[in-house]
Amino acid sequence: MSAMGSKARRDRIVHLATTTGLASVEELSQLLGVTASTIRRDLAKLTTDGQLARTYGGAMALAAHPEASLRQRTGEAFEAKQAIARWAAAEVRPGETLLLDAGSTVGALAHELRTAEDVTVVTTGLTALQELSDVESVHVECLGGTLRPLSQGFVGPLTEAALERLTFDRLFLGTDGVSPEHGICEADLRQTRLKELMARRADRVYVLAHAAKLGRRPFHTWTPLRQDWTLVTDDAADPRIVEALRSRGITVVQTHPEPHTTHRSAD
Repeated sequence: MSAMGSKARRDRIVHLATTTGLASVEELSQLLGVTASTIRRDLAKLTTDGQLARTYGGAMALAAHPEASLRQRTGEAFEAKQAIARWAAAEVRPGETLLLDAGSTVGALAHELRTAEDVTVVTTGLTALQELSDVESVHVECLGGTLRPLSQGFVGPLTEAALERLTFDRLFLGTDGVSPEHGICEADLRQTRLKELMARRADRVYVLAHAAKLGRRPFHTWTPLRQDWTLVTDDAADPRIVEALRSRGITVVQTHPEPHTTHRSAD
């Protein structure tokens, strides 16, 4: 293979390691149509050049998919997030107690709940607090804890201790990525641990994730998806990933964004 071909292949390897979080020798060999020994030589070269870090059986990007701030993510897939939020809000019944995670899609749900009647919202996210702080018909509680500036959410032992004293009718989780094999992905181990603990306290669990997050593995900390959870995404989701999730017993709901619809602004 030409030197130019080798460079293009190595650039592709770095791109894959950055966007998926991890690149294995076997996967790269099959995807790029070269032998495993060629991939190993590529990885050795990229490691020497400081572009990748070697792992057992593969490599990962040194700055693997840096976590975007909540402010950066708020404008992404706006219509899809709105459609997901509207569907989730329609599930809520008067008198229920809800637990809302941090994140932009869950924040969109909090906005939809501004018109809810007689519900209690407990949250770990500043966005939900801001959306509901002036709504008299919604009783709001904050779990508190250590604030993660990037996610604008609370984590840590204080959050977990407060959680132990409550139960919920419904839990709405956000995520950085969804994998049929691994579950839901987060940048911080404290976040994945908290999501598992939250799920244990709720009767019904929903994961809110627009289509671009399905099949995405930007980080290496995971919360397994359980069969009694519901994943709510949009109709742009990859059918292969949706089928892989459903084959594992996960309920998948696909909403239909309406980009041309004018929505009533918040009061």
